[in-house]
Amino acid sequence: MNTKNPNNLNAIKEFSRFSKDYNSYNQIQTQVAKQLIDKLPHDHYGIIADIGCGTGALYDRLIKSEISFEILKAFDASEQMLLLHPSSKKAITQYFDFNIPNSFASIKDKFDLVLSSSALQWSKDLDWTISQIARIGDNFYGAIFTSDTFKTIHETASINSPIYSADNIKKAFDRSYKDTQYEIYTYKLHFDSKKELFNYIKKSGVSGGEQKLSYKRTKTLMREYPLDYLEFEVIFIKASN
Repeated sequence: MNTKNPNNLNAIKEFSRFSKDYNSYNQIQTQVAKQLIDKLPHDHYGIIADIGCGTGALYDRLIKSEISFEILKAFDASEQMLLLHPSSKKAITQYFDFNIPNSFASIKDKFDLVLSSSALQWSKDLDWTISQIARIGDNFYGAIFTSDTFKTIHETASINSPIYSADNIKKAFDRSYKDTQYEIYTYKLHFDSKKELFNYIKKSGVSGGEQKLSYKRTKTLMREYPLDYLEFEVIFIKASN
């Protein structure tokens, strides 16, 4: 495959957020959605797909950024999330599980732009999922959490991350798209206490495998974890055919 600039834009940036300032558990995802939309090169698109749309963070950022579009089709495997997605004449929600072949088979559109933020790390077969996404649209902008999210927790607990490494994510996109560019961002989310930190892990939706731990091991990890913050790593992808 002729892959252009596979490691271009491989910059590392840091952001800090403090627990006393947040009132929800999707703070990092919201920041990632904002940065992803800020990377879009045009102010108007035709038909857009949002794969793993959640409650509509990308839709909200498109509106706030004054990026117009004809139709946005918002896909998610959670009916509860879809119910919370903003509704409008230009936003169509649809139940969709990117791990199931029938979901992709049901898509008849060819999208001008495919977006995905903070979702594809949960693909059971990333190579297959990306190959299917490439089939429904030639232009992709996305952001995926990598296995270096919660890196120190994994090292302290001697467990492996359940999500993909940045290298494996790059390989999956390089196999399905001709032109790929990547940027890696790291984030730190600070907490006032270990209890708040571990409570965030349970409720944030970006759990890095701590559910594998018993109650006893979790208590030990809370005692031994050396940091007052959580680490997140996100790879931003621009891919086209």
